[in-house]
Amino acid sequence: MKGKYHIVVQNNRLRYELDIRRNITIIRGDSATGKTKLIDLLEQAADLGEGSGVEVLCERPCRTLGGKDWNLVLPNIHQQILFLDEENKFVKSREFASAVKASDNYFVIVTREDLPNLPYSVEEIYGIHASGKYHDLKRTYNELYHIYSTEAFSGGVSPETVIVEDSNSGYEFFRAICSENGMDCLSAGGKSNLKTAASGLGKEPAIVIADGAAIGPEMNELYQMMRHKPEVKCYLPESFEWLILKSGMIDGKLIQDILEHPEDFIESREYFSWERFFTALLAEHTRDSRLRYSKNQLNPAYLHEKIKQAILTAAEGVDWKKSMENRNHGGR
Repeated sequence: MKGKYHIVVQNNRLRYELDIRRNITIIRGDSATGKTKLIDLLEQAADLGEGSGVEVLCERPCRTLGGKDWNLVLPNIHQQILFLDEENKFVKSREFASAVKASDNYFVIVTREDLPNLPYSVEEIYGIHASGKYHDLKRTYNELYHIYSTEAFSGGVSPETVIVEDSNSGYEFFRAICSENGMDCLSAGGKSNLKTAASGLGKEPAIVIADGAAIGPEMNELYQMMRHKPEVKCYLPESFEWLILKSGMIDGKLIQDILEHPEDFIESREYFSWERFFTALLAEHTRDSRLRYSKNQLNPAYLHEKIKQAILTAAEGVDWKKSMENRNHGGR
C-alpha cells in the first residue's frame, strides 16, 4: 500500500481529521485528550453501520484491529488503514512488528509508550488538539499536531561535535568532514545509544545526526535530554541516502518526483521504513557510475569537493561553513 490518505471520523458531537502517508503513524497524549474516543467511534461504525451515527470518510477502508486473535485476522486484511490502541499489549511485541513488516496495510497506533520494535518516523508522531473551529458548540473538532517542537532541531546550529547514529557510510562521510576541520565526530553505535552519547558531552554546541525515518521510538528520550542540554540539537533527514539524493548530484526527473512525494512511490509491504527505500533507490541509480553507493562503506567519490559541498548544502539548518571557519581560525 502506498499513497497519502485524508481521514475524517465524525458524529454529531465529535470530528477527527487526519492525514496518513506512511505505514506507521503514532498518536500520543495523556488521558482525556480524545485518543480513545477516536478508536471508540471507529468501532461503533464497524459494529452498527449507519445506525451508529458515525461517518468515516476515506478512500481506503478504516477499521480497528485488536483482541487475542489479531494475528489470525491481520493476514486476511489488505490495503486498509488499521487503528490500534495501547490496550492491545501486543503492539509492543516483536511478533506484531514482524506482522506489520509483512503487511500491505497502514497502521495508526494510539499509545503513550515508545514502541522500540517499530521503525516509525519522527514526522509521524502526533498529538490530538481540540479546537473550536466549528460554530456548533456541541461538536469538538480534533486535529493532529506534531508532538516535537522544531526548536529541538538544527535551526542554523554551528556544531563543534557531531554524533552520528551508526558507523556506516554516513558516519564515514561526516567523520571525514569533521577531521578536515578540527571537529569531533562520534558514532553512537546505534540509535538506541544516541541519548547516552549526547548526554556525555560538555557544553560545546553539538548536533545529533540520525535517520528521521526510523528514529521515532528514541525521540522522546532525545527530546527530553535536549530540553536540559539546549546546546545539543538534532538533524534528522530521512536518511543519509535521502540527503545524497536531495543534493542534486544524482540526475533525473524521477528522483525529484520521488523526493517531492515519496508516499506515492514507496510500497509499505516492500519497505518497512522509508530509509530502506532511499537506500535501495540510491544504490539502483548509481550502480553503473562513479558514485556507486554502498551503505557499508563510503565510496571515496562522495568526498570529492563538489559532491561533498553539495551534500552539506542539502543539510539545511546546519551551518557547516561557520563551524569550519570557527575551528580553522581557532575559535570555540
